[in-house]
Order: sequence, then structure tokens, then C-alpha cells
Amino acid sequence: KDAPIVAAGGMEDGGLGTSFEKISRAVDEVYSEDGVAILMDMGSAVMTAEMVIESMENRHIMLMDGPVAEGAVLAAVEAKMGSSLEAIAKRVEEARGIKKLPED
Repeated sequence: KDAPIVAAGGMEDGGLGTSFEKISRAVDEVYSEDGVAILMDMGSAVMTAEMVIESMENRHIMLMDGPVAEGAVLAAVEAKMGSSLEAIAKRVEEARGIKKLPED
């Protein structure tokens, strides 16, 4: 509950897509000296998040390559434990291989 998380998906009008302004506002809302982790799904979200980072070049912001739901939970837990942004990114990436069902 103490890890600040902001959703920034969709367009300003509520439609599908990715909004540079929404991502920028979300980063501003949660930014601290510890940095900000951005988890995105695919396509334009990656490109737009990269553009946001480029526009905020003096800030510690990192894109995380992992599943959005599981990654967000792991990122919040790791952040609360005081893990670095780099350590959080590693845990989020590892989440791609988590199996939820046993193999037959």
C-alpha cells in the first residue's frame, strides 16, 4: 500500500492507445530520487514510454520488460523493501518465466 503506483493506460478520451501526457503526469506524480519503474504492455506503449524518458533526461526512470500485472506486484514489493531500480528490473524480467499451472 505504500508503494506509489499510477496507471497511465489509454488515451485522454478513454479510448485505446497510449498517451504521452498521461505517462508524463504519472511519472511526475510518483517520482522520487529512487526513480520510477515503467511497465508497459506492447507496441505504442513502449515507444511512447521511451519518448517520455527522453523528455525527462535528468530523471532516473527505467522501462521494465516483464508481465504488467505480475511485474507491477513484484516492483511494488521490491520498492517497499528498498531495492534499487536495477534490482527491481531484474525481478520483473524474471517474472516472464513464472508458471502458474503445473505442466502435464
